[in-house]
Amino acid sequence: MLSLHSPTQNDLLAALPTADFELLSPHLQWVPLALGQMLYDPGTQMRHAYFPTTAIVSLHYVTASGASAETAGVGREGMVGISLFTGGDTTSSSAVVQTAGHAYQLDRHVLKAEFDRAGALQRLLLRYTQALMTLMAQTAACNRHHTVEQQLCRWLLLTLDRMHDDADLVMTQELVASMLGVRRESVTDAAGRLQSAGYIRYRRGHIGVLDRAGLERSACECYGVVKKELDRLLTDVRPQV
Repeated sequence: MLSLHSPTQNDLLAALPTADFELLSPHLQWVPLALGQMLYDPGTQMRHAYFPTTAIVSLHYVTASGASAETAGVGREGMVGISLFTGGDTTSSSAVVQTAGHAYQLDRHVLKAEFDRAGALQRLLLRYTQALMTLMAQTAACNRHHTVEQQLCRWLLLTLDRMHDDADLVMTQELVASMLGVRRESVTDAAGRLQSAGYIRYRRGHIGVLDRAGLERSACECYGVVKKELDRLLTDVRPQV
């Protein structure tokens, strides 16, 4: 049984073989992440990697005009800070906490040393990077070719997949619009149609999902593509016995 807070609540850390996990475990620091907290800014030296357990982090790109859009979300299925092992150390995007919760923080030097050991963690992180690239590419295609209602369904479903329970999402329409890179009025219209269909309930910054199957029917194929790739992630990295 999991303790109240455990590194194995993160899927990547849970997939590590026991010996590899025991090497890393003493260096993992449990940290609370507050809604809106900035984990790193564009162009700055990244000091830590984060393995979310109950928090969800949004990777965001902000234009010179101040407009923004989410390129990917990261929850318990992944980690924040892939530039630390790919050699960049910095990134052009920012990472901001979308859903408050907790994560395990790992010093960048420890991460790099363990990655360079070319063991199970390296294989896991490379697989996760591939899945993250799929998510980013699918998000770009979805934002270009699909309706705001379909985008909202995709985003809600991916967010639900990263949560440990069916609690309401604490999320204003302004924040959702910023994530999707669309006008607030477009999100209001799309959310209104989903609410009229009985799929969601929206009240005072809380979004409750009433009919997940309905959301899945209304979503485009992008959700299924991303989910399949993330589900494949841990299957392919487990050691052969």
